Amino acid sequence: MISHLIGVFPWIRWLNGMITFRYNGEAFSEGIIVATKMWMIRGDGGKLYDDFRDKQVVAIGWSQLAPYVKPGCSREQLFTRYQELEPQTKPGTVRSGASQVWRFVNEMQKGDWAITYSPSNRTYLIGKIASDFEFHAEWLEDGMGIARKVKWNAEEIKRDSLSDATRNTLGSTLTVFQVPDFAVNELVQGKKPVSDVVPEVPVSGEEDEVVSNPLRDMEMIAFEGIKDRINRLDWDEMQNLVAGVLRSMGYKTQVSPAGADRGKDIIASPDGFGFENPRIIVEVKHRREQMSSQQIRSFIGGRHKDDRGLYVSTGGFSKDARYEADRSTIPLTLWTLDDLVRALVENYEQVDIETKLLVPLKKTYLPA
Repeated sequence: MISHLIGVFPWIRWLNGMITFRYNGEAFSEGIIVATKMWMIRGDGGKLYDDFRDKQVVAIGWSQLAPYVKPGCSREQLFTRYQELEPQTKPGTVRSGASQVWRFVNEMQKGDWAITYSPSNRTYLIGKIASDFEFHAEWLEDGMGIARKVKWNAEEIKRDSLSDATRNTLGSTLTVFQVPDFAVNELVQGKKPVSDVVPEVPVSGEEDEVVSNPLRDMEMIAFEGIKDRINRLDWDEMQNLVAGVLRSMGYKTQVSPAGADRGKDIIASPDGFGFENPRIIVEVKHRREQMSSQQIRSFIGGRHKDDRGLYVSTGGFSKDARYEADRSTIPLTLWTLDDLVRALVENYEQVDIETKLLVPLKKTYLPA
């Protein structure tokens, strides 16, 4: 089998029991050829991550099309039906959407790997697809009408533990796409590619129907790259970054020195002393773990009635923590790493030089 592959594909080499191949000029090695496909299902931009895990499913929306989807339906049938239901939608968008639904219903198989991503927690969940396509009318409003059962692995995979090559191949904005084999080997077996240079994933003839937006893909890869950069900061640098972002938004800040902070790492206010309202008390947690409801309750318990709260957690927040924040007796905002990056990018031109040195960025102009 290997000799046939090498004969047909001269860019494949067999060396010391490993298959080595060149991909866009870069070398990658695999101990095995991956026989099982892996599919990324990006539920509502990652917002359905907890629902996927709790319900043991993967699912996609296209609620207008979902009631008409049947196993074995063709791309053209889905395309035609989509056009009839949404005549104002651009043909390229219709074709891409119909093709992704087709893949989910017909090309994905029981036994294939599924993967989904939580941008707020920076974790991937992988598992084995355990059923054929199912239609769930009761989940339509949640964007989960087209679903498959999945047996998820108990352990999540941290984004920071993956190579740059694998991280970037998982960065497409498509809702459903197949993950390259070298990335599957790293995700499933922990085998990192020989080269960590980011490869470009070629589009085969079969995949021409699924059209990704290259500008949106670039934006997503850049956004995740900024998150990667920020996540490498130490705790003091993270605290100073948050303070710098608040200053760029028009506040003056007091930053607590290292050591006991009594539940307030930063005080932000118009006058810099905390005398003028709003007086924002900021807690910064730079950890991999999600913040729990107990930590939110503890933060709220130390606040005065006129305080405003901002809780920053690079590891995200549990569902219970968000419920606790909603019930807070003071106005309280939760910032994940995503929220911090958005605030930084939106206000970067107003950011002071000390903060820019922590996260240097450059402006790139793209066609509107």
